[in-house]
Amino acid sequence: MQTIPRPEYPRPQLVRPLWLNLNGPWEFEIDHGKSGRARGLTGDAPLSGQILVPFCPESKLSGVEYKDFMACVWYKKRLTLPETFTGKRILLHFGAVDYFTEVFVNGRSVGTHAGGYSSFCFDITKYLVPGENVITVCAEDDNRSGKQPAGKQSSRFESYGCSYTRTTGIWQTVWLEAVPEVYIKELALTPDVPNGKLDVTLRLDGAAKVAGKLAVSAVASYEGKEMGRADVSAHKYGVSFSLPLSELHLWEPGIGRLYDLTVTLSVDGTPVDTVESYFGMRSVELTDNVILINGKPVFQRLILDQGFYPDGIYTAPSDEELKNDVLRSMAMGFNGARLHEKIFEPRFLYWADKLGYLCWGEHANWLLDVSTPAALTYFLPEWMECIERDYSHPCIVGWCPFNETQRGQDNRVIETVYQATKRLDPTRPVIDTSGYIHVRTDIYDCHDYEQDPAKFVEHYKALAEGGIPFINHNEKHTYDPNIPYFVSEFGGARWAPNDPEGWGYGNEPKSVEEFIERFRGLVTPLLRNPRICAFCYTQLTDVEQEKNGLYTYDRKAKFDPAVLAAIVRQKAAIEE
Repeated sequence: MQTIPRPEYPRPQLVRPLWLNLNGPWEFEIDHGKSGRARGLTGDAPLSGQILVPFCPESKLSGVEYKDFMACVWYKKRLTLPETFTGKRILLHFGAVDYFTEVFVNGRSVGTHAGGYSSFCFDITKYLVPGENVITVCAEDDNRSGKQPAGKQSSRFESYGCSYTRTTGIWQTVWLEAVPEVYIKELALTPDVPNGKLDVTLRLDGAAKVAGKLAVSAVASYEGKEMGRADVSAHKYGVSFSLPLSELHLWEPGIGRLYDLTVTLSVDGTPVDTVESYFGMRSVELTDNVILINGKPVFQRLILDQGFYPDGIYTAPSDEELKNDVLRSMAMGFNGARLHEKIFEPRFLYWADKLGYLCWGEHANWLLDVSTPAALTYFLPEWMECIERDYSHPCIVGWCPFNETQRGQDNRVIETVYQATKRLDPTRPVIDTSGYIHVRTDIYDCHDYEQDPAKFVEHYKALAEGGIPFINHNEKHTYDPNIPYFVSEFGGARWAPNDPEGWGYGNEPKSVEEFIERFRGLVTPLLRNPRICAFCYTQLTDVEQEKNGLYTYDRKAKFDPAVLAAIVRQKAAIEE
């Protein structure tokens, strides 16, 4: 019997017992001419090949490993539902599919979705038949159109520079879930540390068809001990309420203290749906030069994490590898990461939550043309979906929708997305566009790949004395001295002495000792500057031809983690 790849429950903050993982072998076919509908592929007709879901067809783990452009791909799965699903509503979930998706069940279209990074689902109950059912997925992808965020996926045939192998079609878990007629659709969990309570917003689905009285019970516990309970009435679409906690255990960097949460929906006193979740109690606040976590200055020692894997491309080969990437970073002294040019899957955020790892959520804006307001059509809906999905993760301490937007950007696009992000989540800071060019931001950041430590120090001397610091493109009019300053990309020195291929920033150090001294010379002045609150070193691992990671692409440490950790963990000026 074949083992199901990525078998773990894919949505750790909203867990139900009745679910079916659909990862594994699917029928598969590449449709270069996008003629599949005309050829009858939406129905029962078999496809010409096979793929291992959830790995993209470009990846080795998929069994396909086709790396040229694919305008359209088709998937097909034949299955019989478990008897335990009988009498339930059946939801078909997709963790992520790149880019435009249409799903068919038994030949009938059940819905479409645009976006390569956000999760989505369809209620397929009315499309199912007794016995065998056929699920068909069509995914179209064109990252050269300028009309879709594609992150670091290459717009050429080959990988080059800091653009890597593409991901087409399904790249996260596909699964079925059995739910009652009225069920808990979403939870938004907001910690209120000063008042020792959790604010809960709960959305329901199907309640309009139920005549009885709706009620919600929520029970929080910590290490098995009950910490609080709330019992409230609900209306047809949901309810918002507060859950006071009898004891406050704070989530903080390096210590992921998490409460368990059980939420039960009842109709006329009878429980109909129960979900298991968790939350962390922590606050994020800004002063003029410091980011406070739980009211204390915390220097964010971040690593740039691209989320690429040699055999899986966008998809980690296992849940354990998601956890290990967090542990690898922490072993070198970093307390968090910029999740760079990619919306990471919820399982990564779960491990970050568990381990107390700070994360900045960032969209994959590269290859999207933001010089026109039309960009909002392709960007904003998916970004909103991602914020709503990941809102309750305590590890996320800030949002950054854009990275290194072009100088010809339409500032209205940047400002509109910033404003929308703040309205969706007023609890976290937002960087409008990392590096350049800022329009409206809560934190001012820059990207600085100067490799000479002496020159690098000079870039920030004026800042320490209250002057203007290093600013990308010399856009001095965009700098605001009243908000924190963050060097959000630096370092990136090449280190691959036995590999003549690939690149990194600046000249490669001639020895391990020289690399470490350069690393020390870049990191230390940032920590010691009283006007700098955070840095992000490039990068955690090599990615394909980019050889500037602290680990190789296959996750082998290039340097003694303890040596780098001693440098990174030096006390920062803002922490004294």
